[in-house]
Amino acid sequence: MTDQETPLRVILFEDSILLREGLVRLFAEAGFETAGAFDDAEDVVARTRDAGAQVAVLDVRMPPTFRDEGIRAALALRAALPEVGVLVLSQYVEGVYARELLGAGEGGVGYLLKDRVTSLEELSAAVRQVGRGGTVLDPRVVQQLMRTGPDPLGALTPREREVLESMAEGRSNVAIAGQMGIGVGAVEKNISAIFAKLGLEDSGTAHRRVLAVLAYVQNDPRP
Repeated sequence: MTDQETPLRVILFEDSILLREGLVRLFAEAGFETAGAFDDAEDVVARTRDAGAQVAVLDVRMPPTFRDEGIRAALALRAALPEVGVLVLSQYVEGVYARELLGAGEGGVGYLLKDRVTSLEELSAAVRQVGRGGTVLDPRVVQQLMRTGPDPLGALTPREREVLESMAEGRSNVAIAGQMGIGVGAVEKNISAIFAKLGLEDSGTAHRRVLAVLAYVQNDPRP
């Protein structure tokens, strides 16, 4: 079925009534179906399962303590319902939790900062991307995740940096191999080395390539 035939079902956990109601309207305009909208993160797994939601959008700091209820709920949701996409939408970067969230289970995942979302179209696209099993990350979140030293790319060989640059340009492994005149197996070997040197462990998800590319964009000294 197409998106037009079957609207994406989204469940929302946001304590601000103004933002919550605004997001509900945005989801409707984007063609989504809001399966539920709550001002706390209690019973997140049961609520999401009962609603038949495909994507959950959660704030990080929610009642009752406004510390980490939302992000912990996101982790619980990923563990219990890995087929549900999870998009964290917050004012805060919780680096430790973000790394755990990205490495937990399968399915789409995203982490965006509220004050850096520049358009409603951008947010709608992020929800769709997560719903399709993709990864959406704000660069500031990536900076927190990649703080392994003054230059995360410093350990890469020139060949590995060339491969990473081509990845950042959106080339597939086959295209990189053709551009560099090497075999696809050699490209895959270099990519595995890049992941290892950047500390990106294989969690069974597709987010490592995204994180590697964003690390390159954030740390490459060239203009």
